[in-house]
Amino acid sequence: MMTTATTSSTGLVVSPSPTPTGTTTTSPTLAGMTAISSNFDINRELVTVGSIPRSASPDVVGAFRFLCMPGQISYDDPIIYPGKPGAAHLHQFFGNTKANAYSTYSSLRGAGDSTCMSPLNRSAYWMPAMLDGKGKVVRPDYVSIYYKRRPKSSPKCQGLGGTAQGLGICVDTPNGIKFVFGFDPTNPQAAPTGAAYFTCSGTGAVAGKWKTITEAVGKCPVGARLGAVINAPKCWDGKNLDTPNHRSHMAYVSYGSWGYERCPTTHPYVVPTFTMGAWFTVDANLKTWYLSSDHMLPGALPGQTFHADFFMAWDPTVKKIWHENCIDKLLNCSDGELGNGKAIHQTWPKSFNASPRLVAVPPHA
Repeated sequence: MMTTATTSSTGLVVSPSPTPTGTTTTSPTLAGMTAISSNFDINRELVTVGSIPRSASPDVVGAFRFLCMPGQISYDDPIIYPGKPGAAHLHQFFGNTKANAYSTYSSLRGAGDSTCMSPLNRSAYWMPAMLDGKGKVVRPDYVSIYYKRRPKSSPKCQGLGGTAQGLGICVDTPNGIKFVFGFDPTNPQAAPTGAAYFTCSGTGAVAGKWKTITEAVGKCPVGARLGAVINAPKCWDGKNLDTPNHRSHMAYVSYGSWGYERCPTTHPYVVPTFTMGAWFTVDANLKTWYLSSDHMLPGALPGQTFHADFFMAWDPTVKKIWHENCIDKLLNCSDGELGNGKAIHQTWPKSFNASPRLVAVPPHA
């Protein structure tokens, strides 16, 4: 018997969940805000590329990639301190240019340009600002975003466990979901998530992955780029778009005692996860660089409190296109390609060198 989707008085839409083939008992409905269409003609933000991206095989995940340029710098945090401007440590935003302490799914969908190619992606992404210890903020040259997930048709996407050793039930990114990952500013003693690390690329760079900026000194020379890389969670409880700690509605896979990758039974739904990498041109002051959040953990080494925030506000039509093509057809989509012969138009000026690269640390009221 088929059940139709319903919408609550709060705008939360609930839809029938897929029937799992594994062993998990699942929630009967999935959460998500009622989709809000863009208030402009989305066709103006699309270009014809004429070709379909190649298959991602032998990889098992479909991929959707794009670059973001650095956006506003602010002491706001619309997830941890909603409605309280200036209450947070200094953040480097990218994505929606109107993101601030008062942001909601509705406000993000209704306004703002986007440093992530086009206002088709009015999502907000942010991380602690990188400070040089000399009174300046170091702006990233660019930020790479790489969404990935197994196709819904994969046997491992039909439920938890079972003969397919299922990962979970694969679903699209819900409208309005928001979460924090990495170091936990609300519980500094908790183990960080996201397998965050620093790395280096460019002339003279030493290959490696380091937990702190301190470890990168001497391995990432002047003129090379320091990368701050972190992985978002992909397991979702299917019920909540946010929780009081802004984390517990999401979870990471583990191999546990069963020996294969699986979501927890409390979080049986698999959304496209993303890897975020912010890349900074290194100068002679790298040894004094640190993150604005490092003061939150007594004795922290520079970079030890790396974390990131995400507030989803994609155009619903375009989101559906890259889910159905890039992800579910196991394609390798780059540069905003949508897997259907079209791509997102690069309407925000694209550069591989931040200009300005250094800005003064703004006063904190």
